[in-house]
Amino acid sequence: MNNKFDANTYYAICDQLATIDVDLAAIIKTYGYPPFWSRPNTFETLVHIILEQQVSLASALSALNKLKERVQELTPARLLFLTDEEMRACYVSRQKNVYIKYLAEALLSGQLNLTELEDLPDEKVRAKLVALKGIGNWTADVYLMFVLQHPDVFPIGDLAAVNAMKRVKKLPAETTREQLLEIADSWRPYRTLATMLLWHFYLSAPKGGRLMI
Repeated sequence: MNNKFDANTYYAICDQLATIDVDLAAIIKTYGYPPFWSRPNTFETLVHIILEQQVSLASALSALNKLKERVQELTPARLLFLTDEEMRACYVSRQKNVYIKYLAEALLSGQLNLTELEDLPDEKVRAKLVALKGIGNWTADVYLMFVLQHPDVFPIGDLAAVNAMKRVKKLPAETTREQLLEIADSWRPYRTLATMLLWHFYLSAPKGGRLMI
C-alpha cells in the first residue's frame, strides 16, 4: 500500500513544507493554501488529462464537455462508437483521437485496469501508463498526483510548475533541468504538494507580483 495524502492531511503537509522552504511558506502567506485538487480514477479523467496535453486547461475542458454532450456518459464503449468526424466536432485533434481510442480499447481488452493501479508504487503505475500510445511521463505524473494522490511526484515536464519555481526561487531562465530537480529534491517526500503550491502561485500571482516573506 502506498503512502498517500488526502483532504485530512493536505494542509498539515503544506505547513510542513513551509517550515523547510521559506518560498513555499511565502506562497501560503500571500495566496493561502491551494485547493485540494483531486480527480476520480475513471476513463473520463484519463481522457481529460490526455486532452490537457500541450493546450490550455480551458481548451481541454471545452473538448471534454463536448464529448460528454455527445455520448452523455463518457465510457470506453460509448466513445469508440464516435467517428473521426464526430471527434473533430468535439475539438479533439487527430492525434489525440488516436490516443483516446487506443486507451478505450486497452481498458475494454483488459490490457489496462485502473483499479489495479491504485495500490502500485509510482514506477509500476508509470510503466503501465506510458506503455500506451500517447501517454508519456507528464500524463503519468498528473495521474499519480491528482488521481492516486501519491505525495512525492515532481512533474519536470510541466511548464507551469517549472516557470513558477523559477519565479518563486528567482532563478535565471537558463536554469537546467538537473538544477531544478536538485531543488525539488529538498521537498521530498512531498514533492507533489510542493508542486501544488507552485501551481497555486502560478494561477494566483500576477506577472511581477511579489510574495510576502
